[in-house]
Amino acid sequence: MRLRINQSPKVQTRNHYDWVLLLSWTVLGCWLRFLNLTAKPPWTDEFATMVFSLGNHYNSVLLDQVISLEGLLSPLKFNPDTTIFEVVSLLLQEDNHPPLYFILAHWWMKLFPLDGEYMSVLAARSLPALLGGLSIPAVYILGRIAFSSRLVGQLSAMMMAVSPYGVFIAQEARHYTLGILLVIFSLCCLVIAVKQIEKGVIISAGLMLIWITLNCLGLGVHYFFILTLCAQGMSLLFNLPYQLRRTLIWRKNCWRLGLVALFTLTLGMSWVLWIIPQDYGKGMTEWIRPDNWSLLSLISPIFQLLAAWVTMIILLPIESSYFPLVIFSGLLMLFFLVWSIPKLNRGLKICYQNLNYRLGIKLLLGFVLSAIALFFGMTYFLRIDITRGARYSFVYFPAIPVLLGGILSVFWNPYYLNLTRYFRQSQMTVLIIGFIGLLSAMTINFDLGYQKYYLPNQLVKVIEKTSSNQVLIATTHQNLVQTGEMMGIGWELYKNPLPIDIKFLLAHTPLNDSKSAIMTLQANLNQLSRPLDVWLVNFKASVELKNCEADFDNFSEINGYNYQRYHCF
Repeated sequence: MRLRINQSPKVQTRNHYDWVLLLSWTVLGCWLRFLNLTAKPPWTDEFATMVFSLGNHYNSVLLDQVISLEGLLSPLKFNPDTTIFEVVSLLLQEDNHPPLYFILAHWWMKLFPLDGEYMSVLAARSLPALLGGLSIPAVYILGRIAFSSRLVGQLSAMMMAVSPYGVFIAQEARHYTLGILLVIFSLCCLVIAVKQIEKGVIISAGLMLIWITLNCLGLGVHYFFILTLCAQGMSLLFNLPYQLRRTLIWRKNCWRLGLVALFTLTLGMSWVLWIIPQDYGKGMTEWIRPDNWSLLSLISPIFQLLAAWVTMIILLPIESSYFPLVIFSGLLMLFFLVWSIPKLNRGLKICYQNLNYRLGIKLLLGFVLSAIALFFGMTYFLRIDITRGARYSFVYFPAIPVLLGGILSVFWNPYYLNLTRYFRQSQMTVLIIGFIGLLSAMTINFDLGYQKYYLPNQLVKVIEKTSSNQVLIATTHQNLVQTGEMMGIGWELYKNPLPIDIKFLLAHTPLNDSKSAIMTLQANLNQLSRPLDVWLVNFKASVELKNCEADFDNFSEINGYNYQRYHCF
């Protein structure tokens, strides 16, 4: 006969407060992720998300001829008759990403009204922002499972909510927050499996099935999810032998772990290899391939990864246009790191001494270190410098707030420090780190950190101030990256129209053949009336235009756009 034990009122109250606090972190995190969500201009990768999720082609943007603003933005028009199958088929032909996120985005964007005749930026960015908000309760679950502690779960959720990196990645119309969610749940499966082994229990078939499914879904969101799987495997190898020696059924569990790896590899990689384009990259991944080795290219990956790690905790307004604020922010960040790193190191050592925390620390720290080793391996041995894109750190990012949650828990609970009389001082450490995280997240919201790679709004302001004649904006074209660069300018002109006639020209340029672009430009100029201002933007060719005079004014530098103006008479 089974006895039913009712929870005491104190336990019920504690559970109630636990969920209320988690809801508070989730609301705070969602607010930070939706604050000023559409304030920053969309950039080329975000346009790719919008276009392919709509099931549209970039080839509706005509090349080698003058086009209007409407023609440039035509890929953003909504077609209600587009099906999911068309979205997937188009994506596999034209892009280098797996289709799962784009399918979700296709359904999601149908729920939103159009921005005039085009899909809105809000529709595109709100899905990753929502998924970023859902990562907060998800990371609570991971922290609670890994450390068997509600306190760690709550502090993990707090750190995820205010992480500037988390806010940055959630405000991009890209697929990374969905990848982060799948990383979190896959790590949950890893921790549960190892804990079952530690208890001498056979890993359940249900857990194996869920784990394999999550891994395959992760590969369906981003190919770099394979780094997450490899890092999990490495962490498991580092920590598993000791656990297996303590169990009598280690052989069965070894077989089950092997089956998880085998089915993940077979199912996941087989369909990835099936869908991956034969000409993967199409020139769009060249930016992460160093042209040649130099001292700078050897040391820059280290600093690029360091920058990504720092911004997972703190990022003050170092990209402000007000120079004294930049200096103050940089010094404050340096002071914070000097102050916090010894404390975090001390907390880590205390965590490791706690038997309830040790397994979680070993697994997650091993996972992060393994992922970092893989990043450096790809950079230095395969010559694919993925440290250049901070967003690629999504493959291990969720483990960081959980590790921080475990470390900060020892400062919140004086029992671990054996410094009960300094209880308030130790808790102040947690509050300071959380408050700095909140300020850092708002730095992202107000575009004072992690600014977009392209700032077309600034270029449009320059054109508005200096051009009174009709305008032709011309660029050389090799792939959809250049189309996206021009669409960024076009979107700003659509949202903030200028009182002058503006046309566009994308001169297609075969690799290492700039002459054809120059000939295309000159041929189109001959058909346009004068006077005319020609703005060459990211034009990869030396140009001498007939009956045109270059303007050598000292224009300000603008992220993502190199430009030169010509007056044509």
